[in-house]
Amino acid sequence: MELISTHIQADFDALASMVAASKLYPKARLLFPGSQERNVREFLRETRFPLQAERLKGFPLDGVTRLILVDVKRITRIGPLREIVGRPGLEIHIYDHHPAHPKDIAGSLEVLREVGATTTILLDLVREQALPLTPQEATLFALGIYEETGLLTFTNTTEADLHAAAYCLSRGANLGLVSDFIRRELSAEQVGLLNELIKSAETYTINGVRVVISTASLDRYVGDLAMLTHKLRDMENINVLFTLVRMDNRVHLVARSRLEAVDVGQITDAFGGGGHATAASATVKDLTLFQVKERLLQLLKERIRPLKQARDIMTAPVKAIPERFTLRGAAEIMNRFNLAHLPVVRRGEMVGLITREVVDKGIFHGLGDAPVRDYMSGEFPRVAPDASLSEVQRLMVERSLGFLPVVEEGRLRGAVTRADLLRYTYQDLLKRPTFPATDERELGEPVARNAASLLANRLPPRIQSLLRSAGAVADGIGANAYAVGGFVRDLLLRHENLDVDLVVEGDGIAFAEALARHVAGKVTSHRTFGTAVMTLPDGFKLDVATARTEYYEYPAALPTVEHSSIKMDLYRRDFTINTLAVCLNGDRYGELLDFFGGQQDVRDKTLRIIHNLSFVEDPTRILRAARFEVRFGFHLSRHAEQLAVNAVQMGLLEKLAGTRLTTELQLILQEARPFAILQRLQQLGVLAAIHPRLSLEPGMERRFQRVGEVLTWYGLLYQEPSPDAWIVYLLALLGERKSVEVRAILRRLNPPARVATTISRALARLRALARRFQQARELSPSRGYRWLVDASLEVTLTLMARMERTELRKAIGDFLTTGRRVRPILRGDDLRALGIRPGPIYRDILNSLLYARLDGHVQSRDDELRFVRRRFAKVLPAGEPETGSLTRRNAADPERKTARSG
Repeated sequence: MELISTHIQADFDALASMVAASKLYPKARLLFPGSQERNVREFLRETRFPLQAERLKGFPLDGVTRLILVDVKRITRIGPLREIVGRPGLEIHIYDHHPAHPKDIAGSLEVLREVGATTTILLDLVREQALPLTPQEATLFALGIYEETGLLTFTNTTEADLHAAAYCLSRGANLGLVSDFIRRELSAEQVGLLNELIKSAETYTINGVRVVISTASLDRYVGDLAMLTHKLRDMENINVLFTLVRMDNRVHLVARSRLEAVDVGQITDAFGGGGHATAASATVKDLTLFQVKERLLQLLKERIRPLKQARDIMTAPVKAIPERFTLRGAAEIMNRFNLAHLPVVRRGEMVGLITREVVDKGIFHGLGDAPVRDYMSGEFPRVAPDASLSEVQRLMVERSLGFLPVVEEGRLRGAVTRADLLRYTYQDLLKRPTFPATDERELGEPVARNAASLLANRLPPRIQSLLRSAGAVADGIGANAYAVGGFVRDLLLRHENLDVDLVVEGDGIAFAEALARHVAGKVTSHRTFGTAVMTLPDGFKLDVATARTEYYEYPAALPTVEHSSIKMDLYRRDFTINTLAVCLNGDRYGELLDFFGGQQDVRDKTLRIIHNLSFVEDPTRILRAARFEVRFGFHLSRHAEQLAVNAVQMGLLEKLAGTRLTTELQLILQEARPFAILQRLQQLGVLAAIHPRLSLEPGMERRFQRVGEVLTWYGLLYQEPSPDAWIVYLLALLGERKSVEVRAILRRLNPPARVATTISRALARLRALARRFQQARELSPSRGYRWLVDASLEVTLTLMARMERTELRKAIGDFLTTGRRVRPILRGDDLRALGIRPGPIYRDILNSLLYARLDGHVQSRDDELRFVRRRFAKVLPAGEPETGSLTRRNAADPERKTARSG
């Protein structure tokens, strides 16, 4: 006899798995080894589901030859059936999704998979055998999957569970019925128990993890404690929850965990129970509620791994100075890097700490040349890298520290700052339950946003693979790799941006070379700056930089760069929205670092600067701000805008090298809405600060609009070459100005000599062509060709945008679409065959043919031959007949200076 069974206190996954197994074993009988959860009993009673299950009492277990266990393999959870396990001749088949355990039953057939529900496993087998399902069965299977996976939201839910649920729907599953039984109204007894659990909840912080324990004691049995535990967890947003309820002389324990650091399956195993790492339960006999709770707390202290240590939140590396440094030298370092504390080292070991307050007072009292060792604090708090967050917090709070060195064997490894601690505290508060702490008061696990799903959903597979490889290589060389800047910003904005920049804490060049070996790329490095560009075989380029910090010797100077940490690297950037980073290392892949509130500013569409001297140090950031405002629809914060205006009024833009202004102007004119950016710059006073004559004149907006329309039109032609759009817009910006003004503006911008020459010649050519076209009464195609053939594409497009007369714009458009590619059919060999001696006459003949073809006077090869015989009869050999009907009056304009002889 075949027997299908499951665990005691059967839930919907157990029931559904039994029914699914009965399709695979049609001769088997079904038997519950114990009671079922209340929802299961109500489902069977209210829906009249056709379940033919045997009664346990009096069932002939001795006759079982094959035992099929579903949703269970732990011998302690099958009730009386344990008596027949191990009996000679008994065949055992097991279908389960729970993790392995030493007390697991060994089956002759085991189908074990890491999925969210056992129903998923059996339903896959049913589908493989194409066995039919009734809508009632499909509804039950959906119930099993939805309940066990928390409506497909639990962390152990897999793709297979989603496919199985979808299959149930395709077979007629009734989601309304599923919802009715999963979201059942609580009974009065359950409401009372839930209220008791809420009131008794206590929060303990153990090795950095917040754990909530709720207890209750009842004189009667109340079912579905697991459901109440779920409700409590979701209501209070709890990461780790244990509910302990005494009922019927037993203590029922249900556990839920959202953290990898807390495997509740292992903890409940100590009480004779079991389950998953995220959900488990146990029933405890012979212990009081108090004893179970004390035992639970002891187990938690033994088995919870510390989530965060000092090394996880510290800033590293940290700027330090030797003990012989003077107070004045220390002040210079503090000012340069905006530091309030400086560790003091002797032969590599940290021997003291000096603060800005001490340095400033020492200098005030005339002690600027005194060595820092005379005034440093030789006794200072410190922690080891593996110090827990509780120890870090206790020291910093009790002693009011803003800077806590992290020291290992005398060597300075980093430091925890007040900002580091506040950031992690804030992140933890976002996930903290509302219950008051009743035991240790320690910081919890910071729950930072993870961008792994965004990376998976927004990036092509080859880029995802590359980033994964970068993380693996970083792990291999002991470095940390981060995707940073605009790439991360646009990822959050859902804008496509495959321009990936990586920053490495460690040796960026060594990392790039190791990555190149891993992905068959090539590396071009710049050791002076610690940067590299890695090029893949398909041409994709990846920029890699060593984490660095920078300082400015004077306002508007170019920065001086030094190696540093990822935090300091991000600190040197222009706006908070560009300070976001995503870690690529294996165990932290997708972790989003946000030291300066960039995520909130992305949500608020606000541009904020990192510190108040940002525009003083680099005034080009003002131009960048206007560009970002228009591109993203953001706005400068009120404070940042005032600082930008102050920097302009201080004349800092006048100190900028013209080449840097040219670079920024080029970027602006490459944007989709360059005029709006220039308008914003004019509003801020930037254009006048660059040059007094660089203003937006009346009609300029219409001119830029026309340029945009022309560039869009040309782009739709898909013709080569492509124009430099920024030069077209620059010609539109400067084209109406006097030559003396243009020369003065170009001197200020000081572009590279080649660019300056190109722009000057283009402007001169544009003016000359504009006069010709505007004065022309009639314009034949051949004349337009001769005027435009030597003009650059950028000049031609600017001219087209500038023309007001429709026929002139059409003539230029015809030249760009067809005219510039027209060629005569006849070639030099054909002229030679006519007996015409080679020489300059060939160019005259071919040009005349080209003009005649453009103006429609010739169409075919015969037309061209007749044209040559008529038009150039004098150069033909004697006796060559003059055939054809073309007259001299119909011949093309003989002007031939600029036509090509192709």
